[in-house]
Amino acid sequence: MSFNNFLQFKNSVSDKTFLLYIFKCIVGSTICYGLYYCFPEHQFNWSIISVLLVLAPDKYDSNRLAFDRMKANLTGASVGLLSFLICTPNIFSLIISIIITILVCTFIKLGGPTRSALAALVIVLIEEKEFTNWQAATDRMMCVIAGCVVALILTYIFHLNERNIELDKN
Repeated sequence: MSFNNFLQFKNSVSDKTFLLYIFKCIVGSTICYGLYYCFPEHQFNWSIISVLLVLAPDKYDSNRLAFDRMKANLTGASVGLLSFLICTPNIFSLIISIIITILVCTFIKLGGPTRSALAALVIVLIEEKEFTNWQAATDRMMCVIAGCVVALILTYIFHLNERNIELDKN
């Protein structure tokens, strides 16, 4: 690691946007962990992953990115649930679901957030030994959506607060 890299790292870490991103991730994870803790009969552990996939570090594109990532998560989760309902999850249904998810994301012009869609797809589609029925897949999908909603609300709240702070400065 060169001295230049260290200076860039130091500047990034001390940037207000970077610190707000860390704070958003902590708040979002805490909220979703609270859901996980309060409702152990549901799989809210997946909402923690979802909230972290949706939150964006860049303040300029954070609203658009969060919304696009939420659309991507919903796309992947929907394809995963549909695939789960059509056939028993296996490597072939996973591969077909991956292809369909990428095609849908390309059709709706999501680009980079397609990775979030693929993560949500896997969350919903992959069977766990203790949760192997369609209700469990539906529960995982709802938990992915819960994480998306938490992230979207946090993005909106932080965006409003940042805008109000900028207005107060003027």
